[in-house]
Amino acid sequence: MIEVTSAEVDQRIDNYLIKTLKNIPRTRIYRIIRKGEVRVNKKRIKPDYKLKLGDQVRIPPVRTDSDSDHPVVFSSRILDTVEAAILFENKHLLVIDKPSGLAVHSGSGVAFGVIDLMRQLRPECDMELVHRLDRDTSGCLLLAKHRQSLLALQRCFQDNSISKYYLAVVKGRWPDQLTEVSQSLKKMHMSNGERRVYTDPEGQKALTLIIDNQPHDQYSLITIRLMTGRTHQIRVHCQAEGHEIAGDNKYGEPDFNRNMKKLGMRRLMLHASRLELPHTEFNPEIVINAPVPDVFQPDKTSNLE
Repeated sequence: MIEVTSAEVDQRIDNYLIKTLKNIPRTRIYRIIRKGEVRVNKKRIKPDYKLKLGDQVRIPPVRTDSDSDHPVVFSSRILDTVEAAILFENKHLLVIDKPSGLAVHSGSGVAFGVIDLMRQLRPECDMELVHRLDRDTSGCLLLAKHRQSLLALQRCFQDNSISKYYLAVVKGRWPDQLTEVSQSLKKMHMSNGERRVYTDPEGQKALTLIIDNQPHDQYSLITIRLMTGRTHQIRVHCQAEGHEIAGDNKYGEPDFNRNMKKLGMRRLMLHASRLELPHTEFNPEIVINAPVPDVFQPDKTSNLE
């Protein structure tokens, strides 16, 4: 039994256990949470539960005695790829240009993610994700190197002082007059563990701004400013307007996806292109741009149309 102190307040229970049980694989940690072996104030909790001052956390005895719990060994190639993708770094935080197809963390059949790689690359840091990107979304991903910077940057996300911009290739011609999508969103957990999001007036408020629109014969390349950070927000808002994102296997339109593959678009066409960080005690005011992948650039795709 461990009592939560002020140093642990507002940490997610999964992250807290990952730090506390340093040699235990993440898959095992999520398993003991799911089975109810971890209790807070004698109650079952979910992985995203945030600790409160004075909480009593029961941590069960844990052994790593199965082949599936052997730690993942990272190749030098993947470590070098992630190291080379760092766009900005100081003593308190870093931003990487996350490749499409690389998850941000392990779990749900994913052996490892960006955070696992960065913890190996920067073992002296208390590395944490400040926010998340979908596995197939590329671009700017912000990580904190210690808890103080994590809390400061999370506050910036909460008060919307961090500006987040995305590029997306969407079906058809996006209407010039459609510059704002604001349907509320609700999450649904399927029986197989999959998450799906749909528009619902009783859901969480969500706001997506479209600040640039470049039409092409079959698609539009739009620039988005994300004003809220709901799960799958951009993908579901585009779907709700009838302009699904190319390569989206969850919310997309199959015929459109097949047509876009013929143009070389064989991935989810969503890219976190820009982060604008305000001045904090841990960083200067700074703008960070992730290079635009070739497949998003009109001059490199228009000749295929």
